[in-house]
Formats: sequence, structure tokens, C-alpha cells
Amino acid sequence: MDVESLNCLLSGDYGRVKEALVKFNKQNSQVFNFTHFTSTGQWVVIWNKLFEYLADPGMPHRVDCLMAIKVLARDKTYLNETVSVEQLDGLLQLAGIGTVDGCDAAEEVQVEALKCLSNMIFQSTKCQEMCLNNSSTEGIIRRVKMYKEAPYGYDIKYFDMKLLFLLTAINCDIRAKVRDQLHGLVYLVETLDLFMSQAAIFKEFSVRFYANFFRPIRLTNRAFFSFPPTILHQDKDLDLINEVLKVLFNLTVRSSDNLVPEEEEATQFHRLVTVLHDLFFYRTLNRDKIVLLHSNIVNLLTSVPVSCYIELVCSLTAKHDPPAAGDGIDPPAIVPFEGNNVYVLHVLVEFLRKNFQKAEKKTDQYEMLSPILTVLIKAVRADGVHRRYVRSLILPPLRDVRDRPEVGKELRNYLCSLLTSPCTQIADLSAELLFVLCKENVGRMIKYTGYGNAAGLFANRGLLGGRTGNGGEQYSSDSEDSDTEEYKQIQHAINPVIGCYEPPKPNPLEGMSEEQKEYEAMELVKLMDKLQRQGLIQPCKIGEDGRPQAVDHIMELQDEIPEQQRDHKRKT
Repeated sequence: MDVESLNCLLSGDYGRVKEALVKFNKQNSQVFNFTHFTSTGQWVVIWNKLFEYLADPGMPHRVDCLMAIKVLARDKTYLNETVSVEQLDGLLQLAGIGTVDGCDAAEEVQVEALKCLSNMIFQSTKCQEMCLNNSSTEGIIRRVKMYKEAPYGYDIKYFDMKLLFLLTAINCDIRAKVRDQLHGLVYLVETLDLFMSQAAIFKEFSVRFYANFFRPIRLTNRAFFSFPPTILHQDKDLDLINEVLKVLFNLTVRSSDNLVPEEEEATQFHRLVTVLHDLFFYRTLNRDKIVLLHSNIVNLLTSVPVSCYIELVCSLTAKHDPPAAGDGIDPPAIVPFEGNNVYVLHVLVEFLRKNFQKAEKKTDQYEMLSPILTVLIKAVRADGVHRRYVRSLILPPLRDVRDRPEVGKELRNYLCSLLTSPCTQIADLSAELLFVLCKENVGRMIKYTGYGNAAGLFANRGLLGGRTGNGGEQYSSDSEDSDTEEYKQIQHAINPVIGCYEPPKPNPLEGMSEEQKEYEAMELVKLMDKLQRQGLIQPCKIGEDGRPQAVDHIMELQDEIPEQQRDHKRKT
């Protein structure tokens, strides 16, 4: 900053200060590197002077002052050593979330103060520590509880959620405080429900407006009324809902499958999933907004107990299902299956399909696929209807099995290709989803994936001996396999190791003398011995627990031969 502008800013003459602030904010609106300020010492001087102005009740240019603080807070060089408790508390008060009840600041001032707090908390560990002991989280939750009665503007609610997301994401102690002491889960589920209700009111108004005004125009001039008649939600409604979902994820992320929630918490989770179910029916012209909404819902569902997933599907006569489209205004999203509307499961499977296509070109497979695979695993474990519907999409009856299971563009092909992924987490999740869809039956798993692809799962779970998974008894005994005629015709020629049809091959030993066969066998033994001595392979047998067990001598393998022969005769 040049000397003249700096002098104007520090002068204390609010007229000149206003001029300097407007110039500063305009010049630095897109600047994120303030080396030219920090290296000359101007950053600290300007920072402290701006807070001095804010402390003056008669300061007429608070918005400009806060905008300058927001810009300076992008640089963390001197932030930790400069910011003070008084400065942070002052911003909390201006934002309307301070210790003093009530805030007479204009909405624009409160919004800019919230933006300043977000930048400072994101950049400064000192600010994060201060927020453990100040009124930041209490103030936000206090205001959240008043959303229904008080007419807070959209921007205040949006940046409240932005700030709360930062606080709960950065510091696990703050997260625990909001969840356990301030009952944040309860109030945020209520807030999510409130925002959805407010969006529904606007949508209902749009429906009536369309019916009363545009319908006559459509009848008399069809060319004029060319856009689709579906009434859509506003983008800003989805932006606000997405921010709440991100905060809820932070608050629920501690939950796991083997952690049974308390009764009150379980009730909140059931209520939350009911709300999430309804969110899947939201529509907007901006497709990216819907994708982001579904992504945030999926992330949140990863933290929800399996027992609550039952709320994702409801009967076709349920009250909160979308109404039938009597006048063509808003076509319902209904996917019938066994007397239920499984539209949500349909959306989840399509979300998986789209992420498969994106992940083909990217290296971040884990980030893209892990959440949706986790959610689908929980969903199919939750209820038989869920499993049967998802199975019908991912593992339909086999027809053409001339290609390997991992080759192709179907969901089964994608999942089978991940079974041998170098990312072990993704390989394990894909294997578990397929295994549950197969009712944890080893034979059925081999049929759909091939033994070679599924061997890792079998080894990890102790199923190499052909046992059924430990959870197999929880599934109904009725068979869901209905082999097609195409499959039956070539079933006898399917190689179970590779999982596909293998045309007859000539016998490589045909035409060899006994001496040649013995020679080739000894060469094979030598090669295997070499690999073993180099530590590349290790002989093993199947232990009593169904897992690979290393052997020290070849005689141990010979001991297994009679038992294997008996097993083979029993199976055939």
C-alpha cells in the first residue's frame, strides 16, 4: 500500500478512511498472497487499526472495515501472533453470536463478520483453540434454535452453517461439544426439516402460480410455453441444505456399525434418514447441484447405523411418498418393487454407476467410490427387499458369459474389476457388497465373479474350504437364482476359476512320450523350487479355519490329498 493510502486508512477521519477502505478492498478482492504487506510490517498495523475502528460504536463504515479484515485474514503469516481474544469476541458480537444477547447490527454487518470468522478460524490454530472456550458454538446453536420464529435472512443462515462446519471439521473437541453438550444433532435435524419445509412452501406457490397463470397461455400458445412443466427447487435452497448436511456429517462421523446408539440418538438417526429419504426427490435445473446434494447425502449415510436404513424404502401407500401426478405438473419419482417405492435405492445404484465412469479416468478411486460402496453395503444388509432390488440391478441372471466377469461396462463388471484393485480398501468394499448380494454363499460368489477374483475375500474370511459365510443363516432359504437358457447351454464349459466360458483346448501332453512328460514335470518342479527359494511364493494348505496356512515340507501337502478327494466325491 502506498504511503498516501496508508495515511488515509490510519488517519481516524472516517471520511478518508472510507475512501481508503473502498480502494483497498477493490484492489485486493482477488489477492491471496500479502507478502507486500507482511514484509513491510503494514499487515499488523492495518489489522490492529481496523479492529480499533470496529470497537468504536460510532464507526459508520463497518461493512467496509469487515471486508478489509476478511481479505487480510487470507494470509496466516502473522495471524496467530496478532489476533487477540478481544478481537475475536468483538467479531462474534457483530455476527450476532456473542455472549451478549441480541444484536443491533445490520444483516450485512453480521454476514461480513461471519465471513471474517470463517477465514480466521480456517487459517489460525490460535483462533480454533479460542473457539473451545468462547461463545462461537453456543451462539450459532442459539440462533439455529430461533430460525423458525425469527426472520433471519438467507445469507445469515448460510454462513452460520459454513462457520459451524469449519468449527466441527477442524477441531474434534468442538465437534464433541456441539454434539453432546449442545445437542447439535437434534437441532440440526430440525433445521434441515425446517429448510425443506420452507422450500416446499415456495414450490407449492410455484405450482399454483403455474396452474393459474401459465396453464391458459400454454393452451393458447404452445410454442411460447416450451420449457418443461416440472416445478423445480431453487439452487439456493439446495446450497443451504448441503451446508447443513456437511455439518451433520461432522457430528455423526464417530458412529460405527458396532457402536449401538443410545435410544435418544437412535431416534434422531431414524428421523434423519426419513428426512434424507425425502431429499432424494429434490429436483433443479442445475444438475451439478443435485449431484452435490446426493454426494453429501451419501457421505452422511456412511455414518448412519444399519438399523436406520429401513427408512430409505417405504410402501407405495406411505404418506410421505411423492403424490401421484394428477395434472402433469410434477411427475412422481416411483420405482415399484415388491409393493415398495425403491426410488432411493435406484438413485444410489445410479450414483455408483456414474462414479464408476468418473473413477475410470482418475486416481482418486477411494474418495469417489468408498462412500457409495459403504452405503450400498449397509443398505443391502438392512433388509431383504433392499438386497433383492439392488441384486436385480448389479447381479441379474447371467446370460452371455463368454467374457471374463471383470470385462464389460455393466455394474457387475466394474465391481469384479475392483476385486483385484491395488487399493485394498476398495477391493474389500467391492468384495463385501458382491458377497452380501450373493447371500454370503461361496458357490454363488464364484458363479458371478470367478474364483480367481474372489480368492482374496475367501482367504480373508476363512472360506477357502468352500464354507458359507458366517452371516449366511440370516438370509431366506428361497433361491433367487434363475439361470437363463443361454447360461445353461454353456454352463458345462464355464471355467470356475476365471468365471467365464472357456473353449475346448488341445491337450498339451498329447503326443508326448512318458519320458518327455517326466522331463517337463521335473522342469516345472525346478521352476517352482526357484520361486520358493527366492521368496516369491510359499506353499500352503487350507487350515481348519479356512484360511491359507504355510507348510514347511511337501509331505504336508500330500497328507491333504485323501481328504480333498473325499470332499470332491461328496460334492459330486
